[in-house]
Amino acid sequence: MGVGVLGISFDHMHMGDLLRQVHEHPDAEIAGLYDPDPERMRGAAETFGVPEARLFTDLETCLRETEAELAIVCSSTASHAEIVERIAPHGLSVMIEKPFATNAGEARRIIAAMERGGGRLAVNWPLAWSPEHNTAKRLVEEGAVGTLAEVRFYGGNRGPLFHLADKVEVTPEEVERQKPASWWYRRTSGGGSLLDYLGYGTTLGTWFLDGEAPLEVTSVVDETPGIEVDQHSVTVCRYAHGLSHMETRWGTISDPWIQQPQPKCGFVLTGTEGSIASYDYEGFVTLQTRTNITPRRIEADAPPPGARGAVDYMLARLADGAPIAGPLDPALSLVGQRIIDTAVLSVREKRTVALVP
Repeated sequence: MGVGVLGISFDHMHMGDLLRQVHEHPDAEIAGLYDPDPERMRGAAETFGVPEARLFTDLETCLRETEAELAIVCSSTASHAEIVERIAPHGLSVMIEKPFATNAGEARRIIAAMERGGGRLAVNWPLAWSPEHNTAKRLVEEGAVGTLAEVRFYGGNRGPLFHLADKVEVTPEEVERQKPASWWYRRTSGGGSLLDYLGYGTTLGTWFLDGEAPLEVTSVVDETPGIEVDQHSVTVCRYAHGLSHMETRWGTISDPWIQQPQPKCGFVLTGTEGSIASYDYEGFVTLQTRTNITPRRIEADAPPPGARGAVDYMLARLADGAPIAGPLDPALSLVGQRIIDTAVLSVREKRTVALVP
């Protein structure tokens, strides 16, 4: 019998991807699924063979009646803190699917609840498992581009309603029908492209910059009549050493995991002696340096055991007790969340804002 894992809420379509990782991992099993709407669990239950007795519409019953060590939380961003505060007293470890929270205050509530409960806490940013971005990080640490001075990020997809759990496709007509009722398009639920995608840029950007935080942030978003959240944002962060640029977009021509749109989704990292282009799903990075201006393609490193995905990583950390590190580290994700909070404030006040505490 493997480590019991709970799937908590199907608000976020990434639940299907994560349950597939649990289902396919030799040392894990799906101990239970929870969602207040039983219909949202049906597809995953059928796909992964989860029996009716392991499906719950009451969270406390799920936590009490299952034998699990890890809970994967895919609820709406605005409910992350409340959900984790209910799970933490049961002693489970928790992996929250990105984004961390709607603001830094709620992120700190999550951290405090998990410290009281004694479980391990991680924030899963799917791009943390990108072989390309991990290769780029290795090259930065090896000094391939000198001192890192600028992080440029472009992230997005066609929109959050174009794909259900396990990347099941949805027609454009169905997307438009769902928008009015979807939490993704509600400001109070933490919707919008900025909250959906900027955390990738701010969190992995902080990781690339070895934990450094910016001094101030300037952000602007689009305003679409009839839609209360943004679908396009541009954020500029000023650091002591220079500027970084982070852009989010719902409405790309294609989803990057199928076909890279233009602009390409991913990162360009510029240092004092060179730059690295690290685009999502390409299988390689491109290095250009001052001493060799001809761009050089470098194949992406193969991920080692224990780092082949979020579930593989969490099971390894539960087994060896090592710290949660990199973009999944709540302390590092909190820096990313503070940048997001500052961007939201900048948008609201239409001005440059000093980094919020």
